[in-house]
Amino acid sequence: MRWPTIILAALLVLLQYPLWFGKGGWLRVWEVDRQLQDQRELNQSLEQRNAAMEAEVRDLKTGFEAIEEPGDTRGLFDHPRGDFEGRDPGRASAAEDAEDPSGPVA
Repeated sequence: MRWPTIILAALLVLLQYPLWFGKGGWLRVWEVDRQLQDQRELNQSLEQRNAAMEAEVRDLKTGFEAIEEPGDTRGLFDHPRGDFEGRDPGRASAAEDAEDPSGPVA
């Protein structure tokens, strides 16, 4: 009676080994599950960051248009926008710069 018990116990251990320690065993499943949970947490934080950035971009796009639109309707902005040559703010026009032999002030 002793030998059949030992043989059955050894057979049980041999059958259980792949279940726990094999390629698709429980230990590997737990490890992959932990990695999956970590990746989901990372993805969630990145989705929140992306949503915040998207909202900021949307706000910048619509915010600039919202600021610019009333000025355009009132004729405050001249297109193309501004002349950015380095002129002296005290001079009245570009004609005065042309008359000055030293050229525009940088």
